Amino acid sequence: QVQFVESGGGLVQPGGSLRLSCVVSGFTAGYTFRHYDMAYYRQAPGKEREFVASITNVYLVTEYADSVKGRFTISRDNARSTVYLQMDSLKPEDTAMYYCHVKGPSLWGQGVQVTVSS
Repeated sequence: QVQFVESGGGLVQPGGSLRLSCVVSGFTAGYTFRHYDMAYYRQAPGKEREFVASITNVYLVTEYADSVKGRFTISRDNARSTVYLQMDSLKPEDTAMYYCHVKGPSLWGQGVQVTVSS
């Protein structure tokens, strides 16, 4: 059974930074973390879940939502089965639950809360 350990959320002032981490384990049938493209999504209260960023498994090609381009950076460490989301210049509108996502089998982590407020 695939398991997620998400961390790094919290309360930060506008303009501040946070780094989210997501460790994924438990893949079966010969597959491991390095076989899958990964992504982060977020969901604010009363809104639909939205794409934030993604990274491919081998060539590390990244994509970002327009709202976070230039402020967020997604990366991964396949040896540690971990994907990271570095969030800089945070704004109040970045406040949401952030979810780690395994793109192939469409698996979701439990999410971490990010609150940007003064």
